[in-house]
Amino acid sequence: MLLPLLGLLLLLLLPLVVFRQSLSQDARLSWLASLQHRVAWWALGWAAAWQQWKLEQSTRHVSQSQQQALRGCLRGPQLPRCPLRGDIDISTFRNALPLTKASLIQEKESRGQPPTSIYHGETSLQATLLGLAALKKAHPEVLAPGNTARVTPTSPWSSPLPWPGHALDQAGPPGARESSALLLQALRYPGLRALEAGTAAELLDIFLGLETDGRELAEAVATGNPGEPLPRRAAELRQALEQGPRGLALRLWPKLQVVVTLDSGGQTEAVAALAALWCQGLAFFSPAYVASGGVVGLNLWPEQPRGLYLLPPGTPFIELLPVTEGAQEGAASTLLLAEAQKGTEYELVLTDHTSLTRCRLGDVIQVVGAYNQCPVVRFIYRLSQTLSVRGENIGEDVFSEALGKAVRQWPGAKLLDHVCVESSILDSAEGSAPHYEVFVELRGLRNLSEENRDKLDHCLQEASPYYKSLRFRGSVGPARVHLVGQGGFRELRAALAASPSFAFPPEMPRVLRHRHLAEFLQRRVVS
Repeated sequence: MLLPLLGLLLLLLLPLVVFRQSLSQDARLSWLASLQHRVAWWALGWAAAWQQWKLEQSTRHVSQSQQQALRGCLRGPQLPRCPLRGDIDISTFRNALPLTKASLIQEKESRGQPPTSIYHGETSLQATLLGLAALKKAHPEVLAPGNTARVTPTSPWSSPLPWPGHALDQAGPPGARESSALLLQALRYPGLRALEAGTAAELLDIFLGLETDGRELAEAVATGNPGEPLPRRAAELRQALEQGPRGLALRLWPKLQVVVTLDSGGQTEAVAALAALWCQGLAFFSPAYVASGGVVGLNLWPEQPRGLYLLPPGTPFIELLPVTEGAQEGAASTLLLAEAQKGTEYELVLTDHTSLTRCRLGDVIQVVGAYNQCPVVRFIYRLSQTLSVRGENIGEDVFSEALGKAVRQWPGAKLLDHVCVESSILDSAEGSAPHYEVFVELRGLRNLSEENRDKLDHCLQEASPYYKSLRFRGSVGPARVHLVGQGGFRELRAALAASPSFAFPPEMPRVLRHRHLAEFLQRRVVS
């Protein structure tokens, strides 16, 4: 409904152009672009207000809304093994559809069909419209024409709506699909107030690439398009790049205010690295919680330093599986959104009408508040990224916290990225106890002493008493830390993107399960 409405409004503007024929061509184009921008924002504002009203209604009556969402799922394609029809209660639904792990679904897809998003629904549209409205309220100047640039082919906005601030896309290379072309166009405009990137890891790669290709990009800006050389801007770029990574974004674009990028799925370290170095002093906004190619949660709070997400009661149909330490597989039953308890951790369970599969996503969230009757959550970790060589089960969040604590004890070091490999994957436990092989990329430290390497194992023992007991008995060997050369993780992400099972948003693995990927990094170790 939004796109036809916007198209009609733009058509109504055409007769007005006749009255501007006396103006110069540049003036007419500027006037028309400004008018189109205002009309587009009127349409988007109207649509956002409508979505906000719908969200208010659905979250105030969440049990009824979830029942409607369940009926919507069951109206989709019915599978022979699950002939559900009509209004059914939640118990019947759970009994008819047993829980399935996301890894099993992905394995089935990878055997024949190309991977696709299995989660769709109005949540995707809500995330974009309400995210735009929230961003405009928090940073009013950001969405003015020409103030925003996207520097990756992928977008953090989940629904393909017309973005009224994308004057740069119109001025840039038509249909540009390469990050280098998008970055080059952004570098030409010093007045940017917002940068967009699909994910934080992709943006990190952009800034890492600036360090190696910055001179060539500045030269390209100096050369410019035919008739548009920008030697003064090129000189500004060279001077900004010569001063190093810290605060680079604000030197390149002095009016920059916010970075818009997705932050779930292993993006935490990339966000931290960007905030500590290249994007120091800037706000970050992740407009949606996206997993397995679909939108799960809405972010209505751009002012929050870390992403908070409202779990809406629409499609996909969401259930919450309590995460209880020591509980047996399948022992706990799922809860509905209205039953969520503040402070409790849950694994997300999603059902979509296209597959009718109750999928255990593997993402663990913590409830931190409520919006009407719906939970507001924070992403914590992924169950698939758990380390365990002797049943110790060190989660992604526990390991990252221990590694961060260790890096803070390494003089001058800033952590850019890391992955872990269980020693059996690389056959590196022969003649020794099983252990973790840890690969890190750092800034500010070129070599790791043995004393520094040992600090990680000490931090892991402090974080996990069970791991400490295994180390004391000698059942688990000390973690081995390897320093990867500059650009090694960027190359790893490129290799992952070339995989046939690659889907957006690309999750950054923290535990590598495949030998060829572990060896890929092993060949790039410098210390």
